[in-house]
Amino acid sequence: MSEDMVMNGTHMQGKVCVVTGATAGIGRVSAQRLAEMGATVIVISRNPAKCDEVVAEIQQRTGNSAVEAMPADLSSLGQVRAVAQRLLDRYPRVDVLLNNAGAVFTSRQLSPDGIEMTWALNHLSYFLLTHLLLDALKAAPAARVINVSSDAHLMGRIHFDDVQFARRPYRGFIAYSQSKLANVMHAYALARRLRDSDITVNALHPGAVATNFGKNNAGLIWQLVFNLFGRLAISPEKGAETSVYLASSPDVAKVSGQYFYRCKPKPSSPASYDQQAQERLWALSMEMVGL
Repeated sequence: MSEDMVMNGTHMQGKVCVVTGATAGIGRVSAQRLAEMGATVIVISRNPAKCDEVVAEIQQRTGNSAVEAMPADLSSLGQVRAVAQRLLDRYPRVDVLLNNAGAVFTSRQLSPDGIEMTWALNHLSYFLLTHLLLDALKAAPAARVINVSSDAHLMGRIHFDDVQFARRPYRGFIAYSQSKLANVMHAYALARRLRDSDITVNALHPGAVATNFGKNNAGLIWQLVFNLFGRLAISPEKGAETSVYLASSPDVAKVSGQYFYRCKPKPSSPASYDQQAQERLWALSMEMVGL
């Protein structure tokens, strides 16, 4: 992709891009970069006021008025369904779905549906939103689905006997790494299902990014950890590069079922390639979201 294309804001002209978790961190930067390239960008995030503020700021910074807020709490299956319907009513075609929303929770919390929060927000929202937008993605000439995962998945495993930590002691990082492994496995299983279509599906590790991520957690120790992490981490601008690359670069127009870091494919964990486990996860996810 030439720099001129990006600077002239023509590269993504006419393309509809949906970005979740787009009011902060790499989601916000990704939404702005895509708007700079001329895309129509739909910003999905939990806080309606924040959504409006970010949309106005992106419009002002990019000169692109085709940026729209669609607030939704993605930890709620009902709100995922509602925002998907709103999207479909307005945009029968979606070119890019960037599943980016996510959080880490230091104590076990439940979603509005009574599902463990990490699993509900970080995995089930990706799974359900993607499923509901499939027809709109198929209507695009060459759509792209991108799951923002993390190298935390390398330490993850899917606890099929207790994915919600209802019986075992809850550990925030273990729940988080499980959800990030699920993001990669979901991408691989979906890529396999769509291999005869023009839709590509990939996952990525953005790097250790300095954002508000994790700041929702109370406790002095966690605040110290996140503050230290923030000093060592890369900027959201740097962290968003791989997301934007996968959403827009002609170089990956035909690449699917891969895990990326720094705009290059790299191997994900051995566990992530287990097709039997991927199918088991798919069946469990379908059941949990009520499909």
